[in-house]
Amino acid sequence: MASISGNKSNYQTSSTQTKYLVPFILITSLFFLWGFAISMLDILNKHFQETLSLSISESTWVQVVTYGAYFFMALPAGYFMKKWGYKKGILAGLLLYSGGAFLVYPATEAQSWSFFLVSLFILACGLAFLETAANPYATVLGPKESSEQRLNLAQSFNGLGVIIGPLVGRMLIFSDHEQSIEAGFKSVQLPYMLVGGLVLLVALLFLRTPMPEIQEESIDETQTGKPAKSLFQNKHFVFGVIAQFLNVGAQGCVWGLFINFVMEAVNISKMDAAGLLSVGMIIFMIGRFAGTFLMKYIKPNVLLGIYSVGIVLALLFASQIKGQPSIYAFMAFFFFQSITFPTIFALGVKDLGTYTKNASSYIIMGIVGGAVFPPIMGIIADNTSMATSLLLPVAMFAYIAWYGFSGSKVTK
Repeated sequence: MASISGNKSNYQTSSTQTKYLVPFILITSLFFLWGFAISMLDILNKHFQETLSLSISESTWVQVVTYGAYFFMALPAGYFMKKWGYKKGILAGLLLYSGGAFLVYPATEAQSWSFFLVSLFILACGLAFLETAANPYATVLGPKESSEQRLNLAQSFNGLGVIIGPLVGRMLIFSDHEQSIEAGFKSVQLPYMLVGGLVLLVALLFLRTPMPEIQEESIDETQTGKPAKSLFQNKHFVFGVIAQFLNVGAQGCVWGLFINFVMEAVNISKMDAAGLLSVGMIIFMIGRFAGTFLMKYIKPNVLLGIYSVGIVLALLFASQIKGQPSIYAFMAFFFFQSITFPTIFALGVKDLGTYTKNASSYIIMGIVGGAVFPPIMGIIADNTSMATSLLLPVAMFAYIAWYGFSGSKVTK
């Protein structure tokens, strides 16, 4: 009987994994799409500094409107999915994403910086829906014990998107010669039209594919032996929201101003600096796959702490040492920062049961850090130097290191 029971259990496990395979592949494609969208911002910063004669702090408005959309849309997205489910939430996100991408065309035809920022905001509202849905969905499409590893695997393909974004920007947006305002706006049209069409195709694929609706387990006295906590009584979740706020804020600072920093540190052209950014993104993707592998042997929270300490040391080195060595330090940053977003997310929503969708919304709201901190870093850079401004993300990752080692532990 034991043998029959064991075979039945193995069959159920295999059947469940097969059931989740296609949905997991489709969810993974979403990580690529928003990786592309976010990494394009790093090109747009430098492009509009030159096209519209903007200061560093002024150009960071592309980060402000993009990451700010997460703050406004994350909770509505969570409530939408609580009522209508993950699949409809993903479809809504894809339609907003493609709509914002297509709006880039009339915005650039009108040569309107404000209209362009509005189109980015709408696009990012779609990204907020997608991240609010896809991150928790990836964590529950399989065994709870491997949720962090599974999310890191899915997010590894986000790295492919962030590689392609700078490459596309370098080829289609940047130019070796000085551009007029009209030419500078029009150069942005093609990449966004292409991605808008691609996103519509992905939406059609989701529409035609059956997706299992995951029901998170409830948390009540019968399971825990204690009265159920409210969401905000879970300290690992609250600390996780703060950690994600700082993580994405620091990412927006370093990614968004990378080209400026490299051009200041080693005196190269913006084309070459964009090429280095693509190299950094390749290392970022390698870091994601490496992190997924290491989580088989190292607890995710401990690995997050170790990687965050590595980031602190890399950025401190880059801020103090000029020339080629500072570039190597930045490459180390991309490697270590690769696992921070998905690991913080998975740790923050761990063991929250029916609170998972709402918790996901709040952690996604933390992405607004990408709107808050780049302008501050830009002001510091405008008034001192890019090297000095790096001390801001150093302090932010010091907190994330603490969260990994201590603050992420679930208390009963």
